[in-house]
Amino acid sequence: MKERYIFKSARLGFRNWQETDLDKLYKINSDKRVMEFFPSIVSREDTKHFISRMKEMLTAHGFCYFAVEKLNTGEFVGFTGLAEQNYESVVTPCIDIGWRLDAEYWGQGFATEGAKACLDYGFKDLDIEKIRSIAPVINKRSIQVMKKIGMEKHTDFDNPFLKDHKSLERCVCYEIRNIKKT
Repeated sequence: MKERYIFKSARLGFRNWQETDLDKLYKINSDKRVMEFFPSIVSREDTKHFISRMKEMLTAHGFCYFAVEKLNTGEFVGFTGLAEQNYESVVTPCIDIGWRLDAEYWGQGFATEGAKACLDYGFKDLDIEKIRSIAPVINKRSIQVMKKIGMEKHTDFDNPFLKDHKSLERCVCYEIRNIKKT
């Protein structure tokens, strides 16, 4: 039998996306608390397109923003993983680490645990040289996770995707390098 997870952490399993994830991710993408530091909530159609892109990215590169489940219950908690970012800016192109969890699972250490597992996977299994993370400077929770996983501030910049959203436009980029590569 094929292993359900690509890799695991102590409490989380990281896997490819399934069609049955659409409703669960759409619920997360529709939560205004979760999407506080994004221009808007994400439509069902855009959520479906996101899942399709992640499946394609995983096939092409061996990574994506993975679907994440609690190992002990199989509950879908959101996503955490790596993705290529190629929009034009001073911090791209890069491999980005990101996360989006159902608010029900906030404050339990899942974002930090998941991000650490993804860094480990990216560095040890995929031999990626460096990984970055980007968030609006007002997103203190995500910046805290970046610090907890050992990333260091690289720069502040104006994100061209957010130029019409002045409170979100100014972003911070954190970075961590593969110690095997230095």
